[in-house]
Amino acid sequence: MWRVFCCICSIFCKWHPAPGALCPVPRTPRPVPFDIRLGVGVGLLLLATLACTFSLPTLPPSSVITAPATAPVLVVVATPTPLPDFLVTEATAEDFLLVNLYARVNPGVVNIDVAAGTGDEASIFGSGSGFLIDTEGHIVTNHHVVEGADTIWVTFSDGSLREAQVLGSDPFSDLAVLQVEDLPPSAVPLELGDSDTLQVGQRVIAIGNPFGLQGTMTVGVISALGRVLPTVTTATGGSFSNPEIIQTDAAINPGNSGGPLLDSAGRVVGVNTAIRTTTGGNMGVGFAVPVNTVKRIVPRLIAEGTYRYPYLGITADNRFTLAQLAHELNLPATRGVLVSAVEPGGPADQAGIRGGSRSVRVLGTTVRVGGDIIIAIDGHPVEDFNDLIAYLVRETEVGQVVTVTILRDGRPMDIPVRLGERPR
Repeated sequence: MWRVFCCICSIFCKWHPAPGALCPVPRTPRPVPFDIRLGVGVGLLLLATLACTFSLPTLPPSSVITAPATAPVLVVVATPTPLPDFLVTEATAEDFLLVNLYARVNPGVVNIDVAAGTGDEASIFGSGSGFLIDTEGHIVTNHHVVEGADTIWVTFSDGSLREAQVLGSDPFSDLAVLQVEDLPPSAVPLELGDSDTLQVGQRVIAIGNPFGLQGTMTVGVISALGRVLPTVTTATGGSFSNPEIIQTDAAINPGNSGGPLLDSAGRVVGVNTAIRTTTGGNMGVGFAVPVNTVKRIVPRLIAEGTYRYPYLGITADNRFTLAQLAHELNLPATRGVLVSAVEPGGPADQAGIRGGSRSVRVLGTTVRVGGDIIIAIDGHPVEDFNDLIAYLVRETEVGQVVTVTILRDGRPMDIPVRLGERPR
């Protein structure tokens, strides 16, 4: 590179390197025309610049085969996306709500053991749950939990054990009231809510003693309202149902019976009473007696030991809705109760309400038809038989006179009926 530079300089400037320097340009000064010097200098300068800036690629010998480079293995690590702070805050607040609810309510929930016999001869045959409703020692549970018991022991959340007495029991609502003396200091009565304000999808919490596991808490939602459960079959063959039952998916198992079903504020909205199962365990379908039924019946059980239900004295086929029968039998109404029969000498019979006059086959089943169709009671429209029973239980008393609106031969009629007492 130095030699090229020297040559360019000597041509362009007539300068010769010092003696001993390497340069192909002769030392003898010769006049060179300026234009030639300029052209040669620029050309050589360009060649020198290209020589210093670029290099030709070196090709491998044709006999060498270069293997393609192996692509690096890419390892992806799944990192969860952080949740927004407000979502974490809301979840934490919900956790604290349930933790606080349990701490407040569990001291009012009890375990109930029932035994046949007394004293040293007592033999435990069942257990359930219950909850304290006041400071006088009254405990609500299910009728079927204490049915047939001679001795009843109540265990509180702090481990205190008390013997209890049955003050009253009602098989129709499946409710019973116990009383214990000398409550432990930790025991607290639970607040009763309002089951009429419940909505499907609302969160509910169950606390009880499933399989004897005391103080178990489960959480779910209200799955449905207004369910009907069969309860009692009388000595005469009549059967009665418990209306307005709450359905929930909160886990309820044997031992939960009689325990409270609570809303998010910790108020009792129902009494856990039954499950629907094919295995004996929870399958997500549990039932609870609404707390407004408790408010109506429990005071009578405490005061009188029993509850008297109003009684109309009719029989209806509850296997089909009136809409289904109307389509098959060309009936004049699609909502109401088709009276299959009236109890001889009962309230409806005495008032002149008529039962069915003949039997026909409908949808593969024999049905009594030709009777009156009840479409309203005291002006309240009757949707079906369950709606009629719910109204009688909720709104009427034994001995009360109600106005029953019927369709007879397609014509509406109002008939006054004095309600009797449901037989046991």
